[in-house]
Amino acid sequence: MTRSDPVTPAQRVALARAPGRPGVAGAVKALFTDFFEHRGDRLCADDPAVLAGIGLFHGRPVTVLGTRKGADLEQNLACRFGMPTPEGYRKALRAMDQAEKFGRPILTFVDTPGAYPGLEAEARGQGAAIAACLARMSTLAVPLIAVILGEGGSGGALALAMGNRVLMAENAVYSVLSPEGFASILWKDSSRAQEACEVMKLTAADLLDYQVIDRVLPEPAGGAQADPIAFWRTLDQALTEELRGAARLADPARHRQRRFREMGNSWLNAGKETR
Repeated sequence: MTRSDPVTPAQRVALARAPGRPGVAGAVKALFTDFFEHRGDRLCADDPAVLAGIGLFHGRPVTVLGTRKGADLEQNLACRFGMPTPEGYRKALRAMDQAEKFGRPILTFVDTPGAYPGLEAEARGQGAAIAACLARMSTLAVPLIAVILGEGGSGGALALAMGNRVLMAENAVYSVLSPEGFASILWKDSSRAQEACEVMKLTAADLLDYQVIDRVLPEPAGGAQADPIAFWRTLDQALTEELRGAARLADPARHRQRRFREMGNSWLNAGKETR
């Protein structure tokens, strides 16, 4: 994938949001065996927008976490189109704690426009729940590999994406907010969302350049939704390699902390050298 790639950032946003885009539920079916789902946060309720559980990846026990949009309109509404509530993030936190207790690597799959912004979510501690996930991921003694499958929006995505390694599908997007929100804030005109896609540098190629992510996962022509089986095969190989590398980390928590503290420094220094 190069800068001459004819697929525009706006088109990648459309592909990332396309119906039928492979998500965490598909990943569980395609890549893991003996999957056992966790439900509930043990405080308030269960949030279906976050899928959590234990499974075997090529015979190895792993913890799986992911944001879920749903496969049809009924599921879309139940999952609020992939926008988790505090209960979802607390369920993820519970799964992280259990993974560390039993020494299981954590694999996360992100596809969310952001955390649910409703009044009830804020009343139940949305910001605190996201912050708790970030704080916990910074200290986890087990490796964490994050995969951006579709949309990666704001802190709602970062709450599951603070990985030792961060992978991103070729047509996924990852940014501080949606292009529509960006255009509304910067230009007071949400109709300029396509222009915002160019400015925001939200594509996998851009983020690999900035070292925000570590690896781009190629997709079939037309996006991963055009041939999910081929995409799962690519992801399976990538996760196998990444888990092998993660097993060699002497201190996953320290590696993760250093990675995020130093993020962007090399790009900034390169920019200074060219001036």
